[in-house]
Amino acid sequence: MTEEHDKTDPALRQFLTYLARERNASLHTCDSYRIDIVQFARIALRQDPEAGTVDWTLPDVNDARSYVVDIQAEEPLARTSLLRKISALRSFFRFMVRENRVPRNPFLGLTTPKREKRLPKYMTVDEVGRLLDAPEPLWNNAVEVGAVKTREGADFSCARDKAILEVIYSGGLRISEALGLDLGEIDLAAQVVKVRGKGKKERYCALGGPAVRALRTYLKYRQLRTSDGGPAAPVFLCQRGQRLTPRSFQRQFKLYLAAAGLSPDLTPHKLRHSFATHLLDAGADLRSVQALLGHENLSTTQIYTHISTERMKQIYRKAHPRA
Repeated sequence: MTEEHDKTDPALRQFLTYLARERNASLHTCDSYRIDIVQFARIALRQDPEAGTVDWTLPDVNDARSYVVDIQAEEPLARTSLLRKISALRSFFRFMVRENRVPRNPFLGLTTPKREKRLPKYMTVDEVGRLLDAPEPLWNNAVEVGAVKTREGADFSCARDKAILEVIYSGGLRISEALGLDLGEIDLAAQVVKVRGKGKKERYCALGGPAVRALRTYLKYRQLRTSDGGPAAPVFLCQRGQRLTPRSFQRQFKLYLAAAGLSPDLTPHKLRHSFATHLLDAGADLRSVQALLGHENLSTTQIYTHISTERMKQIYRKAHPRA
């Protein structure tokens, strides 16, 4: 649909453009913000931003409060989901005030529920080892029972997934960061990868020996599959030769968890949590871990110190005679 025929409220269009171009927000973030803003206008203002221009000067803090009450009454949200909606609307109206489109931000004076402080789940060193070893026997079995068409296809998928798991754990990458890697961003000689994180911020992550070896093995299989070896070519490919998606890998990840005898609730992101926890357990300083994770604020990284503290308390209570 061309912009001339787009009936979406122009202020909403301008805000989403600002998010994407100036804030470097991802498509997922922009879409989430759009959904939350549209929902607010439909419920609180009885107007539809996707069908025409909205009078954004109308709502005040009472409308903001009523909106929160209404959506919770309709379907109670998790605290994190509610906070995300309020944050999206607060950002939207902050932008509108700055652009002199509205006189006030109705969400500025809204009291929000405190975010739950939950310690991130992680795997032990032994559990990580079992997970990293899971692809090979799983794909060997798939060949034996005829679940895959060719041995070469199984070897390719096995080497690829082994490399992905090793890279995530070795460098503390998010799954989107690992699968977003291009060939020009990997330096196996220096044992580093250049990662594009949230907000398109770049950082360098280390690759340990096992990760480098796994990547070298996979890249040999990749070379047999495609001649596209340019620096902008994706590292991790699906069977059809396109960039592997997080959703596709997450489905396979569940099979590796089962093969390793691990909880099905674990996710690739738990490898990132495990990376940070294991570094701090081994004596790494918090600032270094912050840089490796790409956290903007140190407080985000400090949550991992609480894991170590809680574990020490458990050990103390079990071992000390007067605990």
